[in-house]
Amino acid sequence: MTIHKEGYSSLAITILFIFILNALIQFYMPTAHNLKWIVYIFSGALLLIILQFFRSPSFDIETAENTILCPADGKVVVIEETEETEFLKDKRIQLSVFMSPVNVHVNRNPIAGVVSYFKYHKGKYLVAWHPKSSTENERTTIAIENSNGVTVLFRQIAGALARRIVWYVNEGDVVDQGQQFGFIKFGSRVDVFLPLGTKILVNIGDVVKGGRTVLAELADPKPVKEAKSKKTAVVAPEPPAAAVEPAVLVEETPTMNSITPAPSLVVDQPEAVENAAVEEDVKEKSAKKPTKPKAKKTDEDTAKEADSE
Repeated sequence: MTIHKEGYSSLAITILFIFILNALIQFYMPTAHNLKWIVYIFSGALLLIILQFFRSPSFDIETAENTILCPADGKVVVIEETEETEFLKDKRIQLSVFMSPVNVHVNRNPIAGVVSYFKYHKGKYLVAWHPKSSTENERTTIAIENSNGVTVLFRQIAGALARRIVWYVNEGDVVDQGQQFGFIKFGSRVDVFLPLGTKILVNIGDVVKGGRTVLAELADPKPVKEAKSKKTAVVAPEPPAAAVEPAVLVEETPTMNSITPAPSLVVDQPEAVENAAVEEDVKEKSAKKPTKPKAKKTDEDTAKEADSE
């Protein structure tokens, strides 16, 4: 158990006050034993209150992408659907935790991510459970966007006794889940605004612990991404379907050519060659036959001419 750094000055002032009070009683009323015991008891109680209020316990924090850790110790006082009008400007599930003066007032990030919005508001100091304290009291508004694009908004709200809100983050910072983001002194409230569809794991009146109690589970964004990818997969084949049609026609043309003309070429060509050869033989024979008779007739004529002479 350690004392939070925000309590150093308060603790020093308390110790100084107790020392002066007891010194005055001892100096001016040395015989007032009953009064001395009352002052001793009061001094001890005051010191314990300050110590427990500014205590900062150490513990292991279990982190998960889809869980919402409680931002502070206290009691759940609000779970309702409402309209967030400052930054998100849409419907959200509001979950509020009230911190009494006896609770640890360390505030922790409910999720990990990037601080996408931060603003400090000056305001009133109504009691923390007042309905208008969320919009009229002194407060800070912080929004963190996680790696899945989910934004969770939360507010530190000052109470009737809390007159100082401390924060350790600024817009653009990268933060871890369960890491300290601020501190509120002497009674206050933290509102958390979750997306619709978030599974709430606590009920009104439950006592919760900052950084240890899981308030809710975010809806898993993976099915949405898978659905988008499936839609793309269904649409993508449409262009190839149009391109397949000419491909089929091109394939059919060579197939017909390879089946129909091939036999004609293989069968018809030899017949043409044989016919051409036959025709050439006929021509040659016809050419030879008339030539021989002409030659014989010439010899006979020659012999007759010789005899006549």
